[in-house]
Amino acid sequence: MGTPLDSREAQAAEVIDRLATEYPDTTISLDFSTRFELLVAVILSAQCTDERVNETTADLFETYSSPEAFANAPQEELAEALNSITYYNNKASYIRESAQIVVDEHDGEVPDTMTELTDLPGVGRKTANVVLQHGHDVVEGIVVDTHVQRITRRLGLTDEKRPEKIETDLMAFVPEDRWQAFTHLFISHGRATCTARNPDCADCTLEDICPSSKADSAVDLASGEAW
Repeated sequence: MGTPLDSREAQAAEVIDRLATEYPDTTISLDFSTRFELLVAVILSAQCTDERVNETTADLFETYSSPEAFANAPQEELAEALNSITYYNNKASYIRESAQIVVDEHDGEVPDTMTELTDLPGVGRKTANVVLQHGHDVVEGIVVDTHVQRITRRLGLTDEKRPEKIETDLMAFVPEDRWQAFTHLFISHGRATCTARNPDCADCTLEDICPSSKADSAVDLASGEAW
């Protein structure tokens, strides 16, 4: 990264302050009432909109009300219940297998460590971070979804491309007490203004401090919402 760390720290602080003013009530948009429901919802949200996930889980969580119920569900039956979700066959397998592990190895409780969570099928660091933050009130890192990837690179906060490397980069200069808010603010801004293909730079609260403003961005990523 060519920009000095202290410059990125100052820019990140200004970005967070402005976005917090713009989106004061932003938070996770997935619907859930238990930690396991949160885990399921986040697994389903990969490369799928939160709106579609919430539509699906409204009935899903009534049909399968516990980890045991998911673990015991026939693969074809669960896949059919998820057929409006992207990669529903794979996700049905991940959920069933994860549910079985939760039941067998964690007494039916969703684990509260990064290592144990990422040992579950279909659970990477991003998913684990969401479950830790919103299920256990544990903040170990910054959730890097497609919006965070896109906007941090447009703002020049990172040159990295892979989510894990972006997260490590950001954690070096974003204050730890703002890690959780950082993601939600960037997701809200990505949905409302800094979209993948047609960002509304003219009405962007960050327009005067964004190096990509009013120019064709070389860092546009594929559109989509990860959670």
